[in-house]
Amino acid sequence: MLNDADGILSKIPSHVDYADVRIVEQESEDIATKDGVVEALSSSSSKGYNVRILKDGVWGFAASHDMSTMGVDETIAKALAITDASLKHKTTDVKLDNSKPVQGSYKTPFQEDPFQVPTEEKLELLVAADKALRVSDKIVVSQASYQANREKKYFVSTSGSKIEQEIIWTGAGIEASAVDGTEFQNRSYPNSFRGQNQTRGFELVRDLDLVENAPRVGQEAVDLLTADLCPSGEFDLILDGNQLALQIHESCGHAVELDRALGYEASYAGTSFLTPDKLFDFRYGSDIVNLTADATIPGGLGTFGYDDEGVPAQRTYLVKNGIFQDYITSRDTVSKLHEINPKYNKRSNGTVRASSWSRLPMIRMTNINLEPGGEEGTGKAWTLDDLIKDTEYGILMSTNRSWSIDDKRYNFQFGTEIGWEIKNGKKGRMLRNPTYQGITPQFWNSCDAICGRDEWTVWGTPNCGKGQPSQVMYTGHGASPARFRKVKVGVVKW
Repeated sequence: MLNDADGILSKIPSHVDYADVRIVEQESEDIATKDGVVEALSSSSSKGYNVRILKDGVWGFAASHDMSTMGVDETIAKALAITDASLKHKTTDVKLDNSKPVQGSYKTPFQEDPFQVPTEEKLELLVAADKALRVSDKIVVSQASYQANREKKYFVSTSGSKIEQEIIWTGAGIEASAVDGTEFQNRSYPNSFRGQNQTRGFELVRDLDLVENAPRVGQEAVDLLTADLCPSGEFDLILDGNQLALQIHESCGHAVELDRALGYEASYAGTSFLTPDKLFDFRYGSDIVNLTADATIPGGLGTFGYDDEGVPAQRTYLVKNGIFQDYITSRDTVSKLHEINPKYNKRSNGTVRASSWSRLPMIRMTNINLEPGGEEGTGKAWTLDDLIKDTEYGILMSTNRSWSIDDKRYNFQFGTEIGWEIKNGKKGRMLRNPTYQGITPQFWNSCDAICGRDEWTVWGTPNCGKGQPSQVMYTGHGASPARFRKVKVGVVKW
């Protein structure tokens, strides 16, 4: 396929400033069960290519599945026509950074190819887990799901890059819904919104022990029906890692997308309060808050070898010791940042991806992580048990149920599936309908304890939306439980 990509690239006229070609092959399969029977079983595949051309300071992009000589000629002509049309409305010159060309390859390491596991075995596992959720007649809906994806990419550019890579990611989860009168409660495992997803093979699904965990999950859904309502007020709040992952995604991940900060992109998640004038000076969080973008973590859903501009995967501090340090960037936005903030002199940190061959690559989260306690600058490596013992009165919340955040990524509120009261250092009564709210920098500045690497997990978020036409991307978030002081909890008038 690299030769095919080279063949397409050779047809692009030499008078353009820059061009790249990306051929993408995608394969996926999904299985879902509901109430003990198979509800959906599907598989799909696609193959196509795109050309991206920079000419006279504007981009042209076109894509097609037609790889015939005529099809390639028409696709290149479309991309060039878009540059001509865009030139009439140009407001600024697009410039690329001086990232070096790369020739290399990457393949997701895995133990068991999910596409080689017999469908019958997957169905048997999911149906067994689904049925094991039904511990009571109050369970009205039980569900299990599995998904696997394989993506092969072939990238060449006029600057000399030549890259091939194969990404595999797998996910699974279970969910129980319970009803008693007008009360409805839900519990998921290991996370809500289709469970856990990682760049691993089928070994991830086996490691989740879905069948073994299902009775506990079902019973928690039932117990929540009669649990006390989460109180309202200011409390010390401990967030479990799976909830903290979404907190990071919404209040940090989207906020540090440079295209949003520059105002180039506002779809779905708005722009950002982290404007370029805040770089290197703005206190985003407390001294122990260190947030990174790291596409090199084994198993992370945002892990790869090279981004879709051919830039190698990297680890970048976004917030270090509480101070805002960097964005996630592309080759063209980072050049604009050089003009705006002369103190910024870095190249792209390699975060550009597209959801398919037919979509324009754009800045996407890789693995955006809260570094665990016990690392450089992160304070003590707490355990969750010790964190609870150290909390006189507070609330522990786990597993996202709902979220809302404004279009600057500033004011937010989250709801979780379950909570527990912490009193005199002990985990006590279960609480239903827990919610909390805050303002991003105030919230992260209230963080005073983070659990260590033993309790740190890279959670997968496979459904991050961005762009028009819409693109759904898979991202990761490393997190361990952490404590935040005096957070507004519950539903009251503040």
